[in-house]
Amino acid sequence: MPGPQRSEETNSTIGYNSQFEGKLAVKGAIRIDGKFEGEVLIVDKVFIGPKGKVKTNIKASSVVVEGILIGNIQATNRVLLLPTSRILGDIQTPELIIQNGTILKGRCTISHNSEHDARGLILSLYEQEEN
Repeated sequence: MPGPQRSEETNSTIGYNSQFEGKLAVKGAIRIDGKFEGEVLIVDKVFIGPKGKVKTNIKASSVVVEGILIGNIQATNRVLLLPTSRILGDIQTPELIIQNGTILKGRCTISHNSEHDARGLILSLYEQEEN
């Protein structure tokens, strides 16, 4: 299963033909089948359904996108982009899965430690002398 379905437990749902604007923080999981626009979405897990339209930055442990997202994703666990996903924004996560059909315009940073600059780490590793 790609993400929380209707039968699985989610703390909140923004249903089809529903709209929410503002800042939203959820402990647990949220499914978005409607429209969400805001400053930031802070949640443990988020699933954007095929009809979902989201315009915000997302901070979560896991993110599954099947709809449209305009904004950046910062995930501590993983990001899964399903074939119907359309993303305009940057992604930072330790694990990124992109399925065929996805449209993504943005930069991706794959790193287990978001505290350290991935570019600096890679350059320092390259410059290390072999023993």
